[in-house]
Amino acid sequence: MESDPTATLANRTPGSGTAAAGRRLGPAVVRQLVDDIVTAVYPPGTTLPTEAELCDRFGVSRTVVRESLKILQDKGLVQIAQGKGTRINPSKEWDLIDDVVLTSLVKHDSSLAILDELVRVRAALEREMSGTAALSGKAGAGPIREALEEMRRVAASPAEFSAADVRFHEAVMQASGNRLGLAIVSSIHGKARTTGRYHGEVSQKDIDRTLDDHQAILEAIESGDTDAAQRAMYAHIVESWRRRRPTPGR
Repeated sequence: MESDPTATLANRTPGSGTAAAGRRLGPAVVRQLVDDIVTAVYPPGTTLPTEAELCDRFGVSRTVVRESLKILQDKGLVQIAQGKGTRINPSKEWDLIDDVVLTSLVKHDSSLAILDELVRVRAALEREMSGTAALSGKAGAGPIREALEEMRRVAASPAEFSAADVRFHEAVMQASGNRLGLAIVSSIHGKARTTGRYHGEVSQKDIDRTLDDHQAILEAIESGDTDAAQRAMYAHIVESWRRRRPTPGR
């Protein structure tokens, strides 16, 4: 099995390895520095160590460090000033939906604040798309019903049930025709699912409630009731998170 480059960064010496190794380590350098910025090892307003110091720390070439810093700047995390160093930007300037940045934010979200925000954004977008999906009524609801039937068939398997749940929501969003909304929700929801704190403890009662919620969403869409579809989807996402949301710090 191939090793994780981040696991060996600290053990490398400056200039060691090949150009190919540098290309592999570049993304690892970026991920580590993103983690350091997100966790305030380097708080906003401070500067990163010099290029030479970063080369020593990660055991990579100056070229790799410079390319990594440019990537951080593209993500809005830092500002590179010639002769003045690389300064950490305020969090309001970060690209929060960037894959690496959002993954780090979720991973280090001890207060659950970012997950709370993510759920609210997801709920708002899916509420809108559910209403749009209802405009087509039964004509566009076939894949949504199929996903719900799959959820019922695999209810005894948490992993399969979760996958079918995702397909249900994707089917609703696809029925809306809102490709950008689908892309945004799929991205942010995918990052949320990487942490066990998002899933929480799921009981049979929770599964039954989820199935009832999805049935209500489907019925509203099939009947063409946009208001009911929006209410049902928004309530389902917000309330299911409220029920499973863990106590911060635990």
